[in-house]
Amino acid sequence: MGLGPASTQNSTASRRGFILGSLSLLLCAPFMGSRLSFAAAPFSPLRQLAKDKGIAFGFAVDPKKLDADATYRDVVARQADILVPENALKWQTVHPEPERYDFSQADTLAAFAQVHQQRLRGHTFCWHRALPDWVYKTVTPTNAESVLNAHITTVAAHYRGRMASWDVVNEAIQLEDGQPGGLRNAFWYQMLGPRYLDVAFHAAHKADPGAVLCYNDYGLEKDTHYGESRRAAVLTLLQGLIKRGVPIHGLGIQSHLRLGDTFGPELARFILAVRALGLAVYVTELDVDDSQFNGSMQARDDAVAATYKRYLEAVLATRAVSTVITWGVWDSPHIAGAVQDHGRPAQRPLVFGPQGEIKPASWVVEHVFEGAQPPRL
Repeated sequence: MGLGPASTQNSTASRRGFILGSLSLLLCAPFMGSRLSFAAAPFSPLRQLAKDKGIAFGFAVDPKKLDADATYRDVVARQADILVPENALKWQTVHPEPERYDFSQADTLAAFAQVHQQRLRGHTFCWHRALPDWVYKTVTPTNAESVLNAHITTVAAHYRGRMASWDVVNEAIQLEDGQPGGLRNAFWYQMLGPRYLDVAFHAAHKADPGAVLCYNDYGLEKDTHYGESRRAAVLTLLQGLIKRGVPIHGLGIQSHLRLGDTFGPELARFILAVRALGLAVYVTELDVDDSQFNGSMQARDDAVAATYKRYLEAVLATRAVSTVITWGVWDSPHIAGAVQDHGRPAQRPLVFGPQGEIKPASWVVEHVFEGAQPPRL
């Protein structure tokens, strides 16, 4: 399957514009000897480039767009080796009423993945958002464990053997809440205390014993006081789960970046510390928030590409990251990232432009995968 019309039409022009118009970016990276030096070279599917290095590359996907947009289907099929539903497995979508589950959207994605020989990733069982109203109205500390168990068992069993991994607990750390261990004072914590994590992981493992079970969180990327504090809390959380014999197998680093972010050595040390616990490490929700940028489109694209380059080179150099997933397939204006302090939408936050257009970030990610060493697993 080929790229969509816009991708094919714009690929050579985008590469030429990137190489000739992005001097500052080129000065940051020795592209000599790379196919980035040749504007006429074809763009290689990221799916295969990453796979050749033992890395899974993929997207968070909207199943409704798979039904409605042939170009979207084509880009997802061509570029991705692993897919995760953006919203289709969150509680409010998959479990909208106490006695009713709706797997239709996620089943659409699962069927697509099977046809195109792609892996699946489930997201998410425990999160402080996207809960339907009935949960708040009917769940109490008395019945919370049984409700949580039933939900996880039903959903995980529905996809038993088909999910490569699950985000079992998402964003459980919120240092500002002042709870022991830095845990977020969110719904399941209020109902069950810290043991809700153990309950969730045990239920998921029992229902889908072959899947890699992950803890997933944001704010772990930068060598700032905020980033270091969150990394320390997450590492302590992971160590505690392992010590208690909880079946956890991986960490998802969401990787909601901001334009111009730089990444220091402590990020690599953190990734290696997690890997030393015997856990897989995945990049799960990668995007670059460019909402505060006021320059030209070319300058915006170059800056986004440079941020992708710095981050992916940093994390892949650890040889501990085995999956890279972007939070979306192609650019459309939206509020990017996990924590927002403004309402301006990001314009060009993803690896591909609208309709799968090849843009500077596309070439950079291709280049980074070309130069990556396989993870040490």
